[in-house]
Amino acid sequence: MTTTILRTADRWWLLRADDTAVAIDTDAVTTGDLLADTAAVAEAAAAEGTQGTAIGDLELISPITTPCRVVAQMVNYASHARDSNIDPGRVQATFFRKASGSVVGPFDDIVKPTHVRLLDYEVEIGLVAGGELTVGATVTADDLGDVIAGVVITNDVSARDVQLPKTQFYEAKSYPTFTPIGPRLVLLDHEEWRRFDQLRLQLWVNGERRQDGHVGGDMIVDPVSALNVLAGFQRLAPGDVLLTGTPGGTALSAPPKPIEMIGALIPPHVKWKQFFARQASNPKYLRDGDVVEVRIATDDGSIDLGRQRCTVRYA
Repeated sequence: MTTTILRTADRWWLLRADDTAVAIDTDAVTTGDLLADTAAVAEAAAAEGTQGTAIGDLELISPITTPCRVVAQMVNYASHARDSNIDPGRVQATFFRKASGSVVGPFDDIVKPTHVRLLDYEVEIGLVAGGELTVGATVTADDLGDVIAGVVITNDVSARDVQLPKTQFYEAKSYPTFTPIGPRLVLLDHEEWRRFDQLRLQLWVNGERRQDGHVGGDMIVDPVSALNVLAGFQRLAPGDVLLTGTPGGTALSAPPKPIEMIGALIPPHVKWKQFFARQASNPKYLRDGDVVEVRIATDDGSIDLGRQRCTVRYA
């Protein structure tokens, strides 16, 4: 069974098989500190006969503390690449940063800034560093667990009308509340990492399933390969997070190729005006009061990152 960490405002918890949690006796304040306190985690896992607390009675917050580095991969699923009129065979590991001030808990509101018109969603697996990834390091499948301790649910919320015309990601994806994380930080051992490609990512809006994909057969650049590219220029420290891309099904999809080719001949200000006029009628963009639910797990439930539920609020 996986080791699953939960967090409330005042302490860290270890989830048990009966859906109760026991407090971890630790002075850790940050996620990095908690991952370093292996003795306290092991002690909680070995506790027998201890009265647990029902997880429904806990007010869970993000298991990732801030400030931290939040790094994300661009297009990394073949289904998402096809939605974007990108040849999956040409995709390489490409990264951008998100402000850690965008991180919120798994049940917090997603707040749309007043100037944003096209609010989108992206379910993603977050890799949580448990060791140091130094610049110039090499990562292999055998030592992946020395660098990455586990995985979390993330939602890479995106302001598409900011992202596209500016051709940058940092602002469009870094507004406060634009990175819900949790509820669970699932620590994986070597054998469990071998099942990473069996994880299934799902996202619903108001009960309608919008995204549904498995890592295996859809993810283009695997974690080991991505980390080796990232290590060429970026370090990670314990508690930092790498978002690994989203499957197809987001609200945004590219226009057909002929339309895209015609658009390339139109002055940019005219092109974007026409594009956003069409997108404004797309009902898949998030609206005030929408409920976004996210789940990531293997189909047999043996690795389960929990279920996230956030409500969209317009500022």
